[in-house]
Amino acid sequence: MAHPLGSFLVDSARQAGVACRDGWQVLLKRGPSQFQFWVIALLIGIVSGFAAVIFRKCIEWLQSSLYGTENINRLHSFAETLPWYWILFIPITGGLLVGLLLDRFTKDARAFGPADVISGAALNEGRVGIKEGFVSALASLITLSSGGSTGREGPVVHLAAVISSWVSEKIRANGVTGRDLLGCAVAAAVSASFNAPIAGALFALEVILRHFAVHAFAPIAIASVAGTVISRLTYGDVTEFVLPVESALAFYQELPAFLMLGGVCGLAAVFLMWTIFWADDMGTFIMSHLGLKRWMRPAIAGGLLGLLAIWYPHIIGVGYETTSAALKGTLLLHEAIVFVVLKVIAVSITMAGRMGGGVFSPALMVGALTGLAFGLIATPIFPEISGSHTLYALAGMGGVAAAVLGAPISTTLIVFELTGDWQTGLAVMVTVSISTALGSRLVDRSFFLTQLERRDEHVAAGPQAYLLGLSKVSDFVADISKDDNATEKMCWNLIEQGIYADPQATLEAVMPLFERPNVSFIPVVQLTGEGQAPKLLGVVHHVDALKAINKALAATAAEEHS
Repeated sequence: MAHPLGSFLVDSARQAGVACRDGWQVLLKRGPSQFQFWVIALLIGIVSGFAAVIFRKCIEWLQSSLYGTENINRLHSFAETLPWYWILFIPITGGLLVGLLLDRFTKDARAFGPADVISGAALNEGRVGIKEGFVSALASLITLSSGGSTGREGPVVHLAAVISSWVSEKIRANGVTGRDLLGCAVAAAVSASFNAPIAGALFALEVILRHFAVHAFAPIAIASVAGTVISRLTYGDVTEFVLPVESALAFYQELPAFLMLGGVCGLAAVFLMWTIFWADDMGTFIMSHLGLKRWMRPAIAGGLLGLLAIWYPHIIGVGYETTSAALKGTLLLHEAIVFVVLKVIAVSITMAGRMGGGVFSPALMVGALTGLAFGLIATPIFPEISGSHTLYALAGMGGVAAAVLGAPISTTLIVFELTGDWQTGLAVMVTVSISTALGSRLVDRSFFLTQLERRDEHVAAGPQAYLLGLSKVSDFVADISKDDNATEKMCWNLIEQGIYADPQATLEAVMPLFERPNVSFIPVVQLTGEGQAPKLLGVVHHVDALKAINKALAATAAEEHS
């Protein structure tokens, strides 16, 4: 009788041999193509990293040329010394150029951004419009250089998406590969823009792809590192913001204050988002009722920004000088509150003017100012158990940005990487968690997803919602001549009741019709013209629609869990 230990060892050796043999076969069959994909992902990361750095360099050069300052990080301090008419003239001219550019080369005269990248990942196999993307990048470059009060991360993300889309078209990538390459490009661009490799990779997964599939993580991480290397070779290994001293959480008793700060930051983020959307609606209303040309919209917004900047130049550009001042605690309470309100107004004007730019950097500024104001109020009340009020500014910066982006994980990490302060993790995590939970309940999860919802793109609800809009009725039309369960008479009875579908309609419009009593199929008709009877093309069965939805959901789940 064989010894049990010997049998166990023999079986283990046999299983190891089978595993090695199968692994070798997989390597032979998939290795070359997988290697090619990783090379492409790395190259996309390098190109996207260079694109982000070049974009930033162009902003610095053009901004310094227009305002005549050698240090754009102290732009608003220098702008205070300029003549008022120059501060007014620059954003008006920039807005006019942006308006003419977008009116000529885009169909809806607006600059594209991260929301369009999210839409491309979910609805268009990881692709975005290439021509519109380059035009939007140029428009955002002009906006940020001429005083527009937005951030550079939005244009950089979309520009990276344009690069990956071009590659995906050239190699004829399928949806999964296209999305993976999109994630690589975005991760590299964010990493290069902010010297934040960890946050860049997680931003691509959490915000753009909206899943954490294992197969996508490795190439995205490699591309993110490539972008960071390019950034550090250009700017050095420096953080975006420099804190005066290393902050520390005084006692665990202080954590409830950061819970309260999280709620305040959530409300501040919602206030920022609601104001932007209200201003956009108001701008559309005014343009429509006054009959103004759409190329005039950015110029008018530039004029309003210029007027505001005459008295408050803090709103010009990205606003890193004011954000740094908040993190260093050099602002007074009333200054922090006033600058929050002014920044929200300035961002809303810029975004409503369709001038281009991102919302992440403004959210950082609003968050830092909100946190500082909270800290200046809270720390004197309980001085014996309170840390520095600058710690509240740091936590507030993450809280507002996380709620705006709907990205608590990547935002928490990017705050650490922007400041280099890893000792305040508890405070930032608590604030971010509460602010995100509150903010996501008052909008459609994030600023970008709410933008898409306002365009009737239901990405926020998940695949079960937006996949319905990807399948056309024409793909499921069944011939009634071969169908005993759907006669022509039954079809015309349903048509008379208003139950029918156009062949170009999507399942999103058709599925609610099946909820009516005793409706197992929907007639598909082609409207031939006024006064003429519609042409019956066939029917769509409920079971066929459900099969299509189930197949699409299964494919999405397979990608997300692979």
